Amino acid sequence: MNPWLPFEWIAAVRFLREGRMQTMFIITGIAIGVAVIVFMSGLLVSLQANLIKRVLTSQPQIQLLPPEQVARPLRNGATATEIARTQRPSQRVVSIDQWPKIRDRMLAIPEVTNVSPTMAGSALALRGAASRAISLSGIEPSTYFRIVRVPDYIVAGEARLSSDDIIIGTELAKDLGVTVGDRLTVQAASAAPVVLTITGLVDLGNKGANERIAYVALRTAQSLLGVIGGVTTIDMTVRDIYAADVLAHQIQASNNVQADSWISTNAQFFTAVQAQSMSNTLIRIFVGLSVAFGIAAVLVVSVIQRSKDIGILRATGTTSGQILRVFLLQGGLLGFVGSLVGAAIGAGGLTYWHATVRAADGSELFPLILERSLFIETAVLATLTGLLAAMAPALRAARLDPVVAIRG
Repeated sequence: MNPWLPFEWIAAVRFLREGRMQTMFIITGIAIGVAVIVFMSGLLVSLQANLIKRVLTSQPQIQLLPPEQVARPLRNGATATEIARTQRPSQRVVSIDQWPKIRDRMLAIPEVTNVSPTMAGSALALRGAASRAISLSGIEPSTYFRIVRVPDYIVAGEARLSSDDIIIGTELAKDLGVTVGDRLTVQAASAAPVVLTITGLVDLGNKGANERIAYVALRTAQSLLGVIGGVTTIDMTVRDIYAADVLAHQIQASNNVQADSWISTNAQFFTAVQAQSMSNTLIRIFVGLSVAFGIAAVLVVSVIQRSKDIGILRATGTTSGQILRVFLLQGGLLGFVGSLVGAAIGAGGLTYWHATVRAADGSELFPLILERSLFIETAVLATLTGLLAAMAPALRAARLDPVVAIRG
């Protein structure tokens, strides 16, 4: 032992080394607890990142739409009392009023990272005698592909869209019996049919979406849907995805648009993510409590076993504050060493799980995310837990009467 170390460190380490069996048991217990925290936290963070990536790369984080069309009753006379019965009108394809100004206004918001206008509507895809209703999306590829990563989901062909091109879902291609390079007739209610060439097949991971989705150039969709120069939605991404809902409300309050965030449109998914985070927090709390009680129990036994040693130390001039710090250091050292061992076990277990468990198609089930902050937070948490757990035994040791302790 280094003679230059403070007395408290020398005594704390010596007590731990003398009770090797107890020390090994409690370090093992702490290591198991920390390993569970690291494994579960890393696993949940990785799964959440994978789920959020799948959701956010296939849809905008905030979408601006025209205000809903609402029928208002006509009233004849200011004094007349009427019970107005109005029927909600069918929602026609309507462009966002002055959308270029709104787009520029959105680009000026610091929290917004990407903005892209889109023309969306319903149309009919025809191939020989076969026909299918489709959800047509007219986009500007240079901006839209930064929001919805269509190129990442292309399974055949390429993500190319000129005025005569179309990208369709894989299920829609099967239903119509077409593939890349084939021609497809697209017809909307308000315009003449247009013949387009299929340049790519996209798989968004959702069968229903793959049966309907079709991407064309923005001007092609505007012509087909009879809204020349207009757009029906403005799609956006933001810096903080969890602040999207608040930002959407702010945008809606200050502009004549309806703003929907990915949180509101995926309420069940977001609730599941929050439930996972809450379960992770509960796991940490209960594991921390079990570790704390384990450390406290071992140190209480240590105080009882070393009562005479403590009495002798007090009789030779050791202050009660030094005795207090000796046992606090023991708790902190147990927590810190246990956290190092447990973090290594947890990280190794998660790495092995990631390498062996695969999805049905052989791809990785989740990305392996082991953040440095997780290990730092775990080490700090375990050390603080050790210190807090050692508080009661340390106070008991510091309050021992030297004469009573030596007599036993």
